[in-house]
Amino acid sequence: MDDTVATPWKIRAQSVGKVYDTAAGPFTAVEDFDLTVGDGEFVAIVGPSGCGKSTVLRMVAGLEDVSSGRIEIARGSDPGKPTNSVVFQEYAIFPWKTVIENVAFGLQMRGISRAERLDVARHWLDRVGLAKFAEYYPHQISGGMKQRVSIVRALANDPEVLLMDEPLGALDAQTRVVLQEELLRIWEETRKTVLYITHSLEEAVLLGDRVVLMSAQPGRILDIYQIDLPRPRSFETTNLPAFADYRARIWDKLSAEVTRAMEMQP
Repeated sequence: MDDTVATPWKIRAQSVGKVYDTAAGPFTAVEDFDLTVGDGEFVAIVGPSGCGKSTVLRMVAGLEDVSSGRIEIARGSDPGKPTNSVVFQEYAIFPWKTVIENVAFGLQMRGISRAERLDVARHWLDRVGLAKFAEYYPHQISGGMKQRVSIVRALANDPEVLLMDEPLGALDAQTRVVLQEELLRIWEETRKTVLYITHSLEEAVLLGDRVVLMSAQPGRILDIYQIDLPRPRSFETTNLPAFADYRARIWDKLSAEVTRAMEMQP
């Protein structure tokens, strides 16, 4: 397992643990988690259900307290830029706001003028093919469109890091492929630092510079895989023999953890 990065670090987790108090006593969700993510790196985390993947992301986001260890995000030179933006599996957009108002919301909270924030929102909507839906409300667009709105709302706010928790998990297979390619294209253009949680091993290998494999609970890092597939990538990348090799290598370890997680269930 190699956690070295070639670029300056952007996210650093050192000996991180998370313990919850429950009626049955202390429950250790994450234990001794060490990870360094480089500036501009796309890191995907996979593991069995209940292994603490989302807990790690929520701790990085500051939505959960760290029980032990420490997590740092290196700040850039712009103090007005948000530290992170989070995209969840659920469509976390406001039903009473139009598409463009949703995308501009983070900028509004930062005090950016209406004209400027709407210009930024239009720019991002245009990049993901949603410009003509700018004045629609969420109930008037599809699930795939809603998730595109969630993603570009996060990007429009120009965060230091982008944290994504199963953002495509609720979509049908065809829409998921379309948005995977959309994410790849956007990342190539922006080179944002991304920490990406997914249950899909194929998605992790397709998107990630590295894939982090977590164990069944308590969640620890079992291995880290450097994905040396050529970029830019697309769905065609999944047809490469090297893609199949990475998937098989990771699944060899992941399958044992999935079985162990199932055996631990009451």
